[in-house]
Amino acid sequence: MSTPEARRRPTARQQALLRELETLFLAEGFAGFTLDDLAARLRCSKSTLYALAPSKEQLAVKVVAHFFRDAAERLEKRIAGIEDARELIGEYLSGVSEHLNRASPEFMADIAAFAPARDTYQLNSRAAARRIRAFIDKGVADGVFRDVHARLVAEMTGLIIEGIQTGVLGRRTDVSDAEAFTALGELLLGGLDKN
Repeated sequence: MSTPEARRRPTARQQALLRELETLFLAEGFAGFTLDDLAARLRCSKSTLYALAPSKEQLAVKVVAHFFRDAAERLEKRIAGIEDARELIGEYLSGVSEHLNRASPEFMADIAAFAPARDTYQLNSRAAARRIRAFIDKGVADGVFRDVHARLVAEMTGLIIEGIQTGVLGRRTDVSDAEAFTALGELLLGGLDKN
């Protein structure tokens, strides 16, 4: 059961600090910072940071979760009202790529190296794979995609997304996660199109 303090909505100042932390972490990563460093960079007290999260590690997870939650909200707004499955996949994966392009290699490396942050990325990646599966199913049902083994293609897409998220594809191909999502969109749209 959560405490009243845990359920309390962040204040305007706390929301602003989260955005500042996100900007800082996206540019420089988070592993190398101490709470003292963060307090100095953000011109706040450590107690202000402790009000956001009880430790630096939990603060990092909170910022990573905020980054991915923001991505999900932006993606849903971006595809709202689009009916064509090709456009849905194209816009969705383009949006993923744009959002991940905001992240420095240091930020992505810190996520990969820190299990709780990595778990947050993995959770988000699984949600993205489910959305793409739904778009593929819609495209097949609407007749805009070839009648392929849609479930198999969707599962393969999920494995590719997992490979992107775990860093395996990036290490093997020397591309960023954003570039990998762009290539995934090209692969899917080229492979599923009826024309």
